Amino acid sequence: MKSTLTGLLFGVLAFVVQPGWGQMVYDLELRENLNKIDIPFEYQNNFIVVKVLFNNIFPLKFIFDTGAEHSILTKREITDLLQVDYQKRFTLFGADLSTELYAYLARGISLQLGDLKATNRSILVLDEDYLRFEEFAGVNIQGVLGADFFRRFVVRIDYQHQMISLYDPRTFDPPRGKYFRYPMEVHRGKPYIWVDTHLTRDTVVRTKLLMDTGASLALLLYTATDPDLRLPDRYITSNIAMGLGGFLQGYIGRVRNVQIQQSIFPEVITNFQEVPLSADTNFTNNRNGIIGNQLLRNFTIIIDYIRGDLYLLPVVKKIKPAVYDRSGLVLSAYGASLSRYTVVDVVAGSPAAGAGIRKGDELKSINGLPAGLFSLEDITKKLRKKVGKRVRLVIERDNVKLKKEFELRNIL
Repeated sequence: MKSTLTGLLFGVLAFVVQPGWGQMVYDLELRENLNKIDIPFEYQNNFIVVKVLFNNIFPLKFIFDTGAEHSILTKREITDLLQVDYQKRFTLFGADLSTELYAYLARGISLQLGDLKATNRSILVLDEDYLRFEEFAGVNIQGVLGADFFRRFVVRIDYQHQMISLYDPRTFDPPRGKYFRYPMEVHRGKPYIWVDTHLTRDTVVRTKLLMDTGASLALLLYTATDPDLRLPDRYITSNIAMGLGGFLQGYIGRVRNVQIQQSIFPEVITNFQEVPLSADTNFTNNRNGIIGNQLLRNFTIIIDYIRGDLYLLPVVKKIKPAVYDRSGLVLSAYGASLSRYTVVDVVAGSPAAGAGIRKGDELKSINGLPAGLFSLEDITKKLRKKVGKRVRLVIERDNVKLKKEFELRNIL
């Protein structure tokens, strides 16, 4: 995870519903003879964000998440306001695959994305906003759009032009040209691929990864799923996800490279998680981890859910190692406009730790400018500037303002 939360909320729908969810019932309404639907999206802090009209009333923003089996509304106050009759309470499992969360089944909901409208559908409504997107990613989100909504289609994701296209599978023709077909498995509506992960010069693991557009990170590996999936020589202990009641602790390091066909990604920033032995392997589908947007965005992606085909078009010719945070600060956003920032963690031994910044400090200014002028993503970029750049902060602690200064350096 970067210090300012890019990569923090991996697999936002790392949830599984216990038996009893039942059959989805919904109807799709399209303009007559429409074989393709284009849905523009915003790419915010490495999340794909789409606009959704909820029940013909509320304009909301949802994460478009191929790693999610079901669609979820995170803000229960919306359905409470609509006086929705909740059918049943379900137990979910959080991103640590063991924490129990709770959600309610709401029926008769309509969701509209441009020319596509789904009516009389079911959706899960979280009992509480466990994901807390606003606070921990600086992104104003009210829900997650899962595979139950779009797996009827052939889905094309164009990161460069920020466009999702949904094709009628009956009229879809496989792409030609520079696209290549890549092995894929669809399990419970979620796509999985096999990737050669070079942990070191001499250690290569054929990893099975969930393709998760709801994950803002590059790569997550479960260390217990293969004898060779060990922590690298150099790593830091940090928060790698947001779970119920707080962060999920894990490790962050780099693998030597990740290879997908002819595309080789060097020195990939990788989150490592120790999966509990009690984790439901049926839910995880015996995967070794997750591949998220920071790698997937290097391709235009076509997922044919019906036929189980995946097509990838490389869009970046020269791939450079990603830059990791060079401050050691972990920030969260709050306030009506998400323009106030508090320190939720400081990486041990980092420049921020050396400057005496502590958990709970509030960031008031950065390099002489009020912190409120910047988004969380803006601050993330500032804390990844070149090695040696000085960063001047004003923080507030116990109603006292303090000046702090440090130089950025590599901590990973």
